[in-house]
Amino acid sequence: MMRGRLLGIDHGLKRLGLAVCDASWLVARELAIVKRRSRAEDFQRIQQIAAEHQVVAVVVGVPTNYEALPGQHDQAAAVRSWAERLAEATALPVVLWDEQLSTSDARDLAQSKRRKPGAPVDDLAARVILQSYIDAVRDGLAEPPAKAGGPTAE
Repeated sequence: MMRGRLLGIDHGLKRLGLAVCDASWLVARELAIVKRRSRAEDFQRIQQIAAEHQVVAVVVGVPTNYEALPGQHDQAAAVRSWAERLAEATALPVVLWDEQLSTSDARDLAQSKRRKPGAPVDDLAARVILQSYIDAVRDGLAEPPAKAGGPTAE
């Protein structure tokens, strides 16, 4: 099984929240909030951060919309499309992971870290998403990242 650091991403319209975990996949920590620019600039920044932290795969949180009608374009579809393009732009494997309740959990975490009310929590949401994924892999509930290729859904 591939081991090494993973980069977690909370995709937003204005910001990307980033988190990273240790090489043994035990603990995720918040890393940064990146203000969105163009897709090319965003991907370049992600690849730069991934290289700096010796990342071996990327985990992108995907919102779950159980009320979406078939064929309806929603935020989840936009994130999946963005992740597909990210997978084309990088040699790293990209995993899609359910981000359900990550923002709520991130707000609770922000409060415990004494962040100002209303301050962005995108990095903490990425941490929650990544921690959920590495816990699921450890517990045998999710597959570890595959070798490079398109995004894989869990």
